[in-house]
Amino acid sequence: MYIEIDETSSTPVYLQLANQIIHHIAVGNVVPYDPLPSGRAFAKSLQINMHTVNKAYHYLEEKQLILVQPKSGAIIHPDALKVATDGEKEDLLNRLKPIIDEAKCKQLSVTDLLKLIEGED
Repeated sequence: MYIEIDETSSTPVYLQLANQIIHHIAVGNVVPYDPLPSGRAFAKSLQINMHTVNKAYHYLEEKQLILVQPKSGAIIHPDALKVATDGEKEDLLNRLKPIIDEAKCKQLSVTDLLKLIEGED
């Protein structure tokens, strides 16, 4: 799993790490039960603080995308890929709403938005 941290980004490092792990789950590079590196090993390989990795792991654990097992390490949650509940859909919509509104202000069509979502240029 390739992770790249941009030290010049305004996005906090823990969130960059978490977002990239989410991306790897979404595209199938990692699957449920796959192990993640220990916080210490990940921090060393990325040259970041171990507490930053721990913060990313806790964030992902709250979203039920990983399981942190004491003394065993972190794994991709067995239910990381599942059908969203109504509450999860509402949460996603609330977080997407400002982006959708901005896209409308920039006169992007639904087709344009779908292309962005699907990764097409």
